[in-house]
Amino acid sequence: QVQLVESGGGLVQAGGSLRLSCVASGIVFRLNASGWYRQAPGKQRELVASISTGGRTNYADSVKGRFTISRDNAKNTVYLQMNSLKPEDTAVYYCSAGAGWRYWGQGTQVTVSS
Repeated sequence: QVQLVESGGGLVQAGGSLRLSCVASGIVFRLNASGWYRQAPGKQRELVASISTGGRTNYADSVKGRFTISRDNAKNTVYLQMNSLKPEDTAVYYCSAGAGWRYWGQGTQVTVSS
């Protein structure tokens, strides 16, 4: 059984930073593409950042230069370092992995106050 468990969300002021973590069981991150999505109220879920099995990263234009996705193979954990946070970054952030983004975590709330 695959489980993805996110943590690290919270309330932060604009300009602040947070680091999200996603720990996996039942799936090996280094053998699967993984990524972070987010969904704000009334909006569609969007891909924020992804990392391939080879370590190649991609980012949504709205977070380029501010967010960094990384992976610790030994800990089977994917991270999302979020700097210079803006109120528009407020959303539930989800970890996903596997072919076709098959597996999902339960989400963690990130709230950025102005």
